[in-house]
Amino acid sequence: MNAREERGLIIAATCRLNRLSNGTWLVPSQTRGGDIAAYQVNLEAKTCTCPDHVEGGFTCKHYFAASIVHKRDILPDGTIVETKTMTITEKKVYKQDWPKYNAAQATEKRRFRVLLHELCRRLPLRDRAGNTSGQNPHLPSDAVFTMAYKVYCGLSARRFSTDLLEAHEMGFVSKPIPGMKATTFAEDAYYTPILRELVGYSARPLRALERDFAIDSSGFGSTKYEKWYDHKYGITRNRCVWVKTHIASGVKTNVVTAVRILDKDAADAPQFVPLLKETRKHFTIGEVSADKAYASLENFEAVAECGGEAFIAFKNNTTGAIGGQFEKAFHYFKFNQDEYMAHYHKRSNVESTFSAIKRKFGADVVSKAPTAMVNEVLCKIICHNLTCLIQEQESLGIVPVFWKDEQECRKAFEPVVGSVC
Repeated sequence: MNAREERGLIIAATCRLNRLSNGTWLVPSQTRGGDIAAYQVNLEAKTCTCPDHVEGGFTCKHYFAASIVHKRDILPDGTIVETKTMTITEKKVYKQDWPKYNAAQATEKRRFRVLLHELCRRLPLRDRAGNTSGQNPHLPSDAVFTMAYKVYCGLSARRFSTDLLEAHEMGFVSKPIPGMKATTFAEDAYYTPILRELVGYSARPLRALERDFAIDSSGFGSTKYEKWYDHKYGITRNRCVWVKTHIASGVKTNVVTAVRILDKDAADAPQFVPLLKETRKHFTIGEVSADKAYASLENFEAVAECGGEAFIAFKNNTTGAIGGQFEKAFHYFKFNQDEYMAHYHKRSNVESTFSAIKRKFGADVVSKAPTAMVNEVLCKIICHNLTCLIQEQESLGIVPVFWKDEQECRKAFEPVVGSVC
C-alpha cells in the first residue's frame, strides 16, 4: 500500500462521503475549504476533480477513498448500506449486601431504642430558675427520647402510650410518661437547640467514613394552611404552611451532619457557611457539592478555609471575574467539565437523604404549633441518623460511641442550655 492509498484509507475511515444520483462520489477536501470543499470522483471513468489527478494524472487519495467506501457500503445489487452509530450509557448499579441489610432491618427497632437512649441519657438537667415549687419537671433525656421515639413509631400520641410504657419498663425513661406528653415536649422551645446539636452528635460515629458532603434544602408539609392575597387575580387563596429545612449530608452513608430550619422564604446561599461550620465540628472536610443556588464567592472561600474543595454548579451568565476561589473553580469547570461534574454530581446524594427521611418518617409534620413543627423535623433527622448507624453497624461492624464520658456531654450542651434558660 503506497502513501496515496494510506491517505485514502484515512479519509474513508474519518470522513463522510456522499454518493450523487449520477453515480459519482463527493469526497471532502482535507486542505481546502470555501467553495471547493469536496471533489467529485467517478469510479467507472477513474477520474477526480482534484489537482493531483487533473494536473499530475495520478490515481489520487480521493479515488482510493471512494473505492473503499463503495466496496464497504454498497452491495453487489446496488443497494446502499447506511451505517448508524449508537452510544449506549451503561447504568451503574451498586450491589446491596442483602444478608446484612436484612439483619439491620429486622433488629432496627430494638437497637434504635438503645442508641437513642445512649445519645440523650447524659443531657444536663434543666435549670428551674429559682422555681422549686410544684412537681419536678421531666428530665431532658426523657423528653428528647419521648419526642424522637414517637416520630420513629409514627403513631398518634394516644396510641404511642403503649410503646412509651414498654420503654419505661426496659429502663429507657426514668418514670412512666403519658403518650400525650410527647406533644407538650415538642411545643417547648427549650428543646429546639438541644435537638439541633444532637443531629451532629448522632452522625459523629461515622466521621471516619465521611469526608465529602452535599448541601441542599427541602420542605416538609403540614396540615396547617394560611391565607394570602393574589394581587394578579384579586382573590384570596389558601396555601400550606411548610417547614423549610437546610441540611448537610454525607455522600457515602447519607447521614445528616448539620441542619438549619429557618423561615420558609429564607434564601439557600446564606445557609451554606453555617452548615459547613457545624459539619466541621465533628468531621474533616474534603469536598462539598451544591447546586447553583449556592454559587457565591463567600461559599467557595469558606470551603477552602476548611481545607476542602467546593464543587458548586455555575449559572449560565457566570464569568468568573469575581476572582478568588470562585474564579479558580470556574476555570476548572470550563477546562475540565467532565471531571468537575463528576465531583459535582455527588450532590445527588443529598436528594436521596431527603427522600429516605420522608419515605420512612413522613413527608409531612403532624404538629401545628410552629415550635413543635421544627422540633418534629429535627426528630425525623435524628431518627434517620440512628438508622444509618444501625445499617453501618452491620455493614462495617462499627460500635457507635456518642460520648467519651458525662463530662464531654455536659461541656457540649452547657452553652446550648444556658442560652435558652
